[in-house]
Formats: sequence, structure tokens, C-alpha cells
Amino acid sequence: MRHMTGVDGLASDPDQVGEPLQNAGGTGWFAGRRKSYDREYAIDVEQLFAFLKTTQPEETAKLGITDFRDSKHIARQKFLARLQGEISRRGTIDVLRNGLKHGALSFDLFYGTPSPENKKAVERHSQNRFSMTRQLAYSREETRRTLDLCAFINGLPVMTFELKNSLTKQTVQDAVEQYKRDRDSRETLFEFGRCVVHFAVDDARIAMCTALKGNKGMAQDSWFLPFDQGWNDGAGNPPNPDGIKTDYLWKRILTPAGLT
Repeated sequence: MRHMTGVDGLASDPDQVGEPLQNAGGTGWFAGRRKSYDREYAIDVEQLFAFLKTTQPEETAKLGITDFRDSKHIARQKFLARLQGEISRRGTIDVLRNGLKHGALSFDLFYGTPSPENKKAVERHSQNRFSMTRQLAYSREETRRTLDLCAFINGLPVMTFELKNSLTKQTVQDAVEQYKRDRDSRETLFEFGRCVVHFAVDDARIAMCTALKGNKGMAQDSWFLPFDQGWNDGAGNPPNPDGIKTDYLWKRILTPAGLT
């Protein structure tokens, strides 16, 4: 969180949605606010509507959503229900790539890598909002259940993370078992096609899964693959003189350009 957003994500939520924090080395990541996550639709509504208002103000105004924080607002409910339905039908990647139609309105939900000579496309691409939220309360029913980290693109969740470390005598395998045992695929966030990948991470190893199978009899069917660099013609990661062995994940892999 500190490297990507400039804050640890624990002290308090940012007061408002703003520009990406630059004191993290200009990584382009926002620190998400836990309370802006709508558990029913699995959307960071604050980041979503900040993106839409900035990039497509006229279309967004036509939605008639005066306050996106008002969960009982009918127009808001209809729009998020439409978005949720399209994600369930097409998957998050397709929705990000191809946008959303809502009645007579059409919305872009992501701007891909532009040609450098296309200044308008470059400007649009810079308005994408990559955000990371720590200790996300994701469950619709068990409201105290939290996830270590969740990454969003323009308010749509794309990656989850369970983190372990040797100081607590826990390893990547403990994170894998937590996903298999405690992360129910019937929760909206963990439905297949919603997030692109789920990462189990410790200070030495990383594993990934693209389809959680739930915790009711099929939990052990969740298939985790290693996401390590390899070392000495074998598994694992090489020693890192500048930090822990797995920091390549957030320093090199999880960049806006890489994810795009």
C-alpha cells in the first residue's frame, strides 16, 4: 500500500476522492475508501462515479443520480444492477473492454493503451482510476469478514489478495487454505468472472487462482498455481538485496501500464 498509494491504508480513509498520490513515486494508484465499497454490487461506487463524471459528464448527468452514496436511490440501483448483470453475463474484462449500455445511454468503463500521437486518447487513458483498498469488508451477510487487499479499475474489482508473513509463522499455503476455507464463491466479489485473479502472497512465495470453487464441499477444487520467478532452475524466488523476495509483484507486475 505504501509503495503503490503512498499511505498504509489503515489509519483512516482518505477524506475525498482526489488525484493519485505522488509521494509513492508516481505509481498512479489511488488509496480506496472502505466505506465506498457497495457489498451488494461489489463495486467501489466512489471510484466508478468519479471516473464517469470526469470522462463522460453529459452521459453521467442523464442518469439522474444526484448522490451516488444514496444506496436507496432508484436510478443508482438500476444502473448498478445493470452493470452487475453485464459483469455476471460477460465478465469484468469484457465489460471493461467494451463498455456498458444502459437504456439509451452508453458508457466507456476503461480506456486502453493509446497511440502516443493520439493526444485525446492519451488524455483519456490517463483518467483511468487504479485503486487499492485495504481490509475490505466484502461480505453481504457476514459484515465483519474482511479481505487483506482488493484492487479496482474504475471501481470494478479485478484482483484480491491474502497476505501472510514469516513473522507470524504463516506461509503462502496458509493464504491458499484461507481462500479455500473462508472465501465463499457465492459472495458477489468471488463469483467467477468478477475478479481476474486471486493472489496468495507471503514474503517468499506467490500463488494465484482464477476461479474459486467455494467452501461447501468443493473448496479443495480451487486450483492455485505458482506465480514465482523461479530460482536456480527450480521453484521459488531469488534472494532480493533490496527487499523481500515477492516485492516484484507490486513493484513490477502491478503497474497501471502492465495491467492495461
